[in-house]
Amino acid sequence: MQVSKKTSDMGHSIAVNGKLRTPLYHQIYSILRGKIVEREYADGEQFLSEKKVVAAYGVSRITARRALDELAKEGLVIRKRGRGTRVTYQSSNQPLQASVEGMLENLLGMGLSTEVSLLEFDYVSPNEQVMQALECAATDLVQRSVRIRRLDKQPFSYLITFVPEFVGRTYEPEDLGSTSLISLLERSGIEVTRAEQTISATSAGPEVARCLEVELSSPLLRIRRVVYDQTDRPVEFITSLYRPDLYQYRMQLSRVHSKEHNTWSPSDRSES
Repeated sequence: MQVSKKTSDMGHSIAVNGKLRTPLYHQIYSILRGKIVEREYADGEQFLSEKKVVAAYGVSRITARRALDELAKEGLVIRKRGRGTRVTYQSSNQPLQASVEGMLENLLGMGLSTEVSLLEFDYVSPNEQVMQALECAATDLVQRSVRIRRLDKQPFSYLITFVPEFVGRTYEPEDLGSTSLISLLERSGIEVTRAEQTISATSAGPEVARCLEVELSSPLLRIRRVVYDQTDRPVEFITSLYRPDLYQYRMQLSRVHSKEHNTWSPSDRSES
């Protein structure tokens, strides 16, 4: 049965569904975790009681208690008899932000402000998706690397990168741990001029969830990008999976008016 109720403490509650495979307590835990991580509740603030969770989601006291216990187990709240539940989330990190303007320069800046761990590095045959992105043949070799980026020791992105063999041979595996790929491309004489990308949502599989330290099937932001050089040749294909609590993608829009209809368009104006 789908339940959604309102209380003054919750604002509006997101529905939980008993027909889903995910247990009710875990659905509630995920919702409440999001509220804490998104800083709807400040560190030290009184959090919801079992009674209020029961009222908000129409579940049993046992289910509500288990959801709050999961938050406590993760260190997001502390529960004391007679004192209720208080938030103990003290993330010092503001979500890392990237914008459309100066995108490639922003990537360079990201490389300078974050820590990178190289998990995999090899030369492989391209699959259909890589062949299409890099405009190469099945008989070509491409370099494949998998990296984790951290911000203040917290993993926030899982990066899978493919580059043509002639590009990959210009640097060593250890370079990927200390230098941004954009810098490595330019160091090898490649002039990066443009990129095409798509943004979508996905969920964390077992390996990605482990590396990003999130729950299995947690929502992630997925950005796929193909980077081109001065001859309009693709020189990099990257799939980036981001934790949305630690990464935000920002875009400025301008209102465009016409006789037929009004639309939104990306703005060229940079933020100060």
